[in-house]
Amino acid sequence: MTNRYVILVPLLLACVVHLVNPVGFPDISFDEGIYMRRAMNMLDTGNPQEGYLYDHPYFGQIVLAGVLHATGYPHNEMASDPASLQNLYLIPRLFMGMVAVLSTFLLYHIAREWFDRTIALVSSVLFAVTPYAWVLDRILLDSLFLPFLLASILLAIRFTRTGSAMWLAPASGILLGIAIFTKVPAFAFIPLLAWLIFQKRKRYTDIFACVIPILLIPLIWPANSMVLGQFDMWLDGVMWQGQRSSSILETVEYFLKIDPVLFVIGMAGVAYSVIVRNKFVLFWFIPFIAFLSLVGFKQYFHWIPLVPILCICASMCMLNVGKRIKYSWIKTVRGVIVVSILVFGLTSTLLVTTNDISYNQFEALSYVLENHNDIDTILAGPQYSWILYDVYGIDNVPLDYTAVLFYPVETRNVTVIADSHFMVDISRGPELFQAYHNTDSVMYFEGRVADFNNTVYPYTGMAASHDAYNIDIRKGMWNKP
Repeated sequence: MTNRYVILVPLLLACVVHLVNPVGFPDISFDEGIYMRRAMNMLDTGNPQEGYLYDHPYFGQIVLAGVLHATGYPHNEMASDPASLQNLYLIPRLFMGMVAVLSTFLLYHIAREWFDRTIALVSSVLFAVTPYAWVLDRILLDSLFLPFLLASILLAIRFTRTGSAMWLAPASGILLGIAIFTKVPAFAFIPLLAWLIFQKRKRYTDIFACVIPILLIPLIWPANSMVLGQFDMWLDGVMWQGQRSSSILETVEYFLKIDPVLFVIGMAGVAYSVIVRNKFVLFWFIPFIAFLSLVGFKQYFHWIPLVPILCICASMCMLNVGKRIKYSWIKTVRGVIVVSILVFGLTSTLLVTTNDISYNQFEALSYVLENHNDIDTILAGPQYSWILYDVYGIDNVPLDYTAVLFYPVETRNVTVIADSHFMVDISRGPELFQAYHNTDSVMYFEGRVADFNNTVYPYTGMAASHDAYNIDIRKGMWNKP
C-alpha cells in the first residue's frame, strides 16, 4: 500500500469499531439523555438554553439539533416496541461514530506533520482500536468538540511551516473557540495553540490573531444569558460546575478498567516526553490534566481530549524500544510488539462492543409506554424522558426524576423507572426516597451487563455501563394515606 492510501487502514478500523453496533453498545447513559433532550428543545423552541441551569455552552445542542433536523427527526407514527425505540438513538449514535472516525483522520495528520508517518500510522490505528474508543460513541460534548480541537491543532502546526498563509492562525483560533463554545474545558488547550503559533515568527501579534476568536466565540454564551436577563444564573451555573467534588483518582480507576494497556504505555510515553522535554506533548497534556485535577470535571469521559496524545505517546514509547541497539533483530522485535498490542486492542474492543447491552433499557421504556394511563407522572432519567415527552407527547414527564427535589408532583400517582443511576441518586433528597418506597414494583428488566464477569479484562470496562443494569418499573401513589 502506497503512502497516499495508508491512512485508509486506521479509518477502516475506526468504521468497524464505531459504526457496527452503535446503539447496542455502550448503554444509553444519563448524560446522553441530557444532550438529546436539549437538542429536541432547540428543535422545538429555537432557543439553545433549556431551563435555568447554565452548565455548558450551546454548540453541542445546536449541532445535534441540526443533525436531527436534517434527518427529519423524530419520525412520525413511531411504534413502541423495544426495537423501534432503540432506533431513536440510531441517528445520533451513528453521527457520533462518524465524529470519532473524523477524529481518527485528524490525529493521523497531526502525528504525521509533527512527528513522522510511522508514528502517525501507529497512533491513529491505536486510537481507532483501543478499548477506550467506545467511550467516544456516547452522545457527549467531550466527543463532539474533539474534532474541532484536533483540527485547530492541525492548522496551528501547518501555520508553523515556511510559506504558510496568515489566515491559518485565526482559523485555528476559530476552531478552538468553537470547541470551547461546545464545552468550557477546551480552553486548557490555549497554551498549546499559542506556543505553536508563536514558533513561526516569534511575534505576539500572531498569538493575538489566534487568541481573539478563541475568546470572542465563547462569549456568545454569557451574552445570551444577559439578553434573557439571566446573567446571575449563568454565574451560579458556572460556579456550580467548577465546585463539584470527586477525586481524579476515580477517573484514573475507570480508565484502568476500560483500557489499562493504553493508560500504562501512554503514561510511560508522557513520562519519557517529560525527560526529553517534548514541548508539544507537555503543552497538550499538562494544562488539561492540571485542570482536571483542580476543577470538578471529573468523569471518566473527561479524559477524551487526552486520548489522542496518549496514543501518540504510546506509539513513541513502543517505536523507541531498543532503538539505540544496533542489532537488526531489534527492529523485528519492535514490530512484533507494536502489532501484538494493536491486535490485542482490536480484539479486546470487539469482544466488548459487539454485545447488545442496551436492549433492556428499551424493553423497560416500551413497558412504560404501553401501560401509561395519561394522568400519572413519569419519573425517569433524561435518556427516557425526552422520548416520552418529545416523541410521544406525554405530559407530566419532568426533565428528569431529580425535578421532584425542586418542584411538586401535580398528580396522584407516579410511575418510576428505577435504574441504577436512580438508585445512586436516591440519597439526594427525601422526595426520591419517597418516589421509590411509596411505589410497588410492577415489572423488572434484567440487564445483560450482569452476564459478564467484570473482574476479567476486557469486561472490566462494563463498570462504566451501569445504566443498563437491572431496571425496576414501579407504580403507586405519590402520597400514601
